[in-house]
Amino acid sequence: MRHARRRVVRRVTRLAAVGGLLLGGTMVTRAVASEPPEPDAVPYAAAEETTGPGSALVSRLGTSRTAGSWLDADGRTVVAVTDEKAAAEVREAGADPKMVRHSMRDLKSATRTLRAAPRVPGTAWSMDYRANEVVVRGDSTVSADAWSDLTRVAEGAGGFVRMERTEGTFTTRINGAVPILSTAGRCSAGFNVTDGKRDFILTAGHCGPDGSVWFADDRSRQKVGTTVGGSFPGDDYSLIEYDGGRAGEGAGVVAVGDGQGVRIMGVGDPEVGRRVFRSGSTSGLRDGEVTALNATVNYPEGTVSGLIETNVCAEPGDSGGPMFSEGIALGVTSGGSGDCRQASGTTFFQPVTKALSQLKVDLIVAPKAGDGAGTAAPSATQGAVAPDAASPGPSAPGGDVSTLLSRLADPRAVGPGMLVIGGSLVALVATRWLRAEQDRKAYRRYYSATWG
Repeated sequence: MRHARRRVVRRVTRLAAVGGLLLGGTMVTRAVASEPPEPDAVPYAAAEETTGPGSALVSRLGTSRTAGSWLDADGRTVVAVTDEKAAAEVREAGADPKMVRHSMRDLKSATRTLRAAPRVPGTAWSMDYRANEVVVRGDSTVSADAWSDLTRVAEGAGGFVRMERTEGTFTTRINGAVPILSTAGRCSAGFNVTDGKRDFILTAGHCGPDGSVWFADDRSRQKVGTTVGGSFPGDDYSLIEYDGGRAGEGAGVVAVGDGQGVRIMGVGDPEVGRRVFRSGSTSGLRDGEVTALNATVNYPEGTVSGLIETNVCAEPGDSGGPMFSEGIALGVTSGGSGDCRQASGTTFFQPVTKALSQLKVDLIVAPKAGDGAGTAAPSATQGAVAPDAASPGPSAPGGDVSTLLSRLADPRAVGPGMLVIGGSLVALVATRWLRAEQDRKAYRRYYSATWG
């Protein structure tokens, strides 16, 4: 009778243990499934390069017949032209022409004259396509004598050069007093790029020279990578090679704060009037408008040309951060004046297209439609929507994503299920051991009775 009870107890224990294994497995599966999924932005390097119709028309008609292009309030492309035949071609292409007096050749001639003059730190100039002028700005650090000298140079360059004084100072947006990310100072990561063998961060060139070591924390314990090339002054871009050689999952997503991100689907050049977005480690996500192209800025550290001028605000520490629109990578933050507390100022960006070309790397982007992203790829024409209707791009979870192992190790996510599985395994092992012990004792009793 006693043996029968033991067999019943063992059977019940085994059944309970098997049931516990099934229950625990279900709990773990549900806990893992309820965790935020990894971004479906699988990296690949075939970024589609996009240009607006205005740029294509300007390139086709030439610098002597055009003077730039921009988007009006309704999102239509406007092209500045100098003759009626060019205007007719613009209309035929579906854009709106605007007759102007000065051609792109005239505007570029004026900027060459300004560049040939003695350098004045704290000044900047750019082409205002909509006003058909070259605008020269001087910040608060420019003395009255230096401003007068530059004004005389501008007058000699042509009557279409406009002089403006601006508040604040034109500085790079690095913050050397708070070294959070780099041994050279604090900057922001831009876009992930690759040469096919290694992955890099594309950021601003003024953030640090070759050999600068970057960390993700202020105690220099989490190494990100090392600066391995770039250009500053002249241009403003650099590459940070990842310490492990790879950017990892979600490399085609840029963070915009609050654990959110934007999928980057391609690369291109903006048009004047385009609404753009910028993300930085200091001031987060900000938006504004492209006000000019081919801007030149005389920073205290040196002169940088070919920049994108915007009215987006930025602050120290935002340097190198990404600028984008509709999921298209456009630039990395260079510098400017003003701050985001007053939501004002001028910020300049290094065009991504030139940096990629000079560095011989490709942008890492999120998958296109049909590659598992479930998100429509951007159109090849950025002017397809009105500037006010533009958005940063398709959203994606941002930040670090937990791996399966880390989820299993998290007691808040799957702890109860793992405890049930562990207890069930112990019960199975215990019943198996008890059964083996009883069999051995029974055999010894039988042996003793038979041969004893």
